[in-house]
Amino acid sequence: MDLRPQIEKFSRRFVEVEAALSEPTAFDNPQRAQDLSREYARLKDLAAQGGDYLKTVAELSENRALLQSEPAGSELVQMAKEDIARLEAQERRLARQIEKGLLPPEPTDSRNTIIEIRAGAGGQESALFAADLYRMYTRYAEGRGWKNEDLDSSASDLGGFKEIIFEITGTDVYKRLKYESGVHRVQRVPATEAQGRIHTSTCTVAVLPEAEEVDVELKPEDLDITRCRASGPGGQGVNTTDSAVQIIHRPTGLIVRCADQRSQQKNKARALTVLRSRLLERRVAEENAKYAAQRKAQVGTGERNERIRTYNFPQNRVTDHRIELTLYNLPFILAGDLDPILEPLMEQDFEERFGALKL
Repeated sequence: MDLRPQIEKFSRRFVEVEAALSEPTAFDNPQRAQDLSREYARLKDLAAQGGDYLKTVAELSENRALLQSEPAGSELVQMAKEDIARLEAQERRLARQIEKGLLPPEPTDSRNTIIEIRAGAGGQESALFAADLYRMYTRYAEGRGWKNEDLDSSASDLGGFKEIIFEITGTDVYKRLKYESGVHRVQRVPATEAQGRIHTSTCTVAVLPEAEEVDVELKPEDLDITRCRASGPGGQGVNTTDSAVQIIHRPTGLIVRCADQRSQQKNKARALTVLRSRLLERRVAEENAKYAAQRKAQVGTGERNERIRTYNFPQNRVTDHRIELTLYNLPFILAGDLDPILEPLMEQDFEERFGALKL
């Protein structure tokens, strides 16, 4: 594939966006300015990679010509062979980066992300597994320098979660975590099991890109907002102020509750954010469903009825069923080392999207 036309296209667009951002009125429209800034950062990287690629291709051509012109076995030929091996690897790496840049960026990839984990089949063991998944994601976030903030939770008797909702903020959060939506299955011997039998439990994970007000319009007449007294751990302030907020979206019946902040206004703002994100997810899921029959795989669709992954404790095994990937490093995965799973998922998603791209 000849990448030169695409590199030239990147370079031209980069100059256009740079000029647009330098105009005096560039920031009169904040949304447009934000979009241009994101595009500028993306194109700047692509233009630099394109320049490196063309330079590498030129050096490869020079070294290959040198092989043809010099006597076999000479010192120059040996040096050229070494350079060619290095440059060919560099060419493949840069070409891959540029190919990824050819795909239109997903508008939600740069969004902050709301994660909802709910216990499924398995009772108390499922709730304990929900707590394990919560720790896994928060530790992964810490390792990448992202921030985590709890929005709402419902604890179980043994220290797990019947449900926990939290937000992760940072760079490209949704881009990496969107593949986590689905049913997660755990196979292990519960602490309460006297006979040593292996139990199977499940949790559902929903990963929602944080919706902005321009994405979803919430009409006041469609919202039933109630305020109530928060409960659970957190000190006297939690139990003595009506700070918890519950919102019912009448057209869809969606219910959102937020109680982790002492401020009623903060809980209301966070509850509205979660509601917008759920409505945005529903709209995207409906659009994806129209094309689901045309897809060869369901990588990253977020269908919650999918069993996407199994965590088998007796075998120290994690299996992602979408890409048939099996790893025998369960403790590291649960400690937040998710990249060995996420990177192959992202790569397969890229292959599928790039294969359908018409250049």
